[in-house]
Amino acid sequence: MEFNKLIQERFSCRFLSDAEISHEALDRILDAARIAPTAVNKQPFKIWVVKSPDARTKLSETTKYTFGAGIFLVVGGKSDDAWVRQYDGRNFADVDASIVATHIMLAIHNEGLRSTWVGHFDANKLKASFPQMANYELIAIFPIGYAAENGVPSPRHVQRKDVAEIVEVL
Repeated sequence: MEFNKLIQERFSCRFLSDAEISHEALDRILDAARIAPTAVNKQPFKIWVVKSPDARTKLSETTKYTFGAGIFLVVGGKSDDAWVRQYDGRNFADVDASIVATHIMLAIHNEGLRSTWVGHFDANKLKASFPQMANYELIAIFPIGYAAENGVPSPRHVQRKDVAEIVEVL
């Protein structure tokens, strides 16, 4: 899909089908994450594909925002592996993981699938349920599926500030 059309059409879909997603589509989504730019190309992130019934149950105990999806991606950044800006000690693990998550979000839409960026989850409980996530700052959960019949944009989707409110030319 043409990029400007993609970013205009993408929306947070909160009603998903748990219909099976092709391995090829999931591979393309994960590859979009893999090639996302990170500070000094350190790639301090990890993605967990949550798809088994047991794993989905554990994940659903950490958030109510699963929206009927049958597969989830969890994105985390690892501070120990990230670039740190020398001037102020700012660690870029969360920035890098967020860039990766944005690539994932757009790739999902490009595949004709839908999702939303879920930030409302109990990260400590998620880490307890999945010990492999323990050393990461968990950034997002992406429930993935095809849009259900009522999976339409929220009325808030079109509410955007004017460019003059968000841009200042110096």
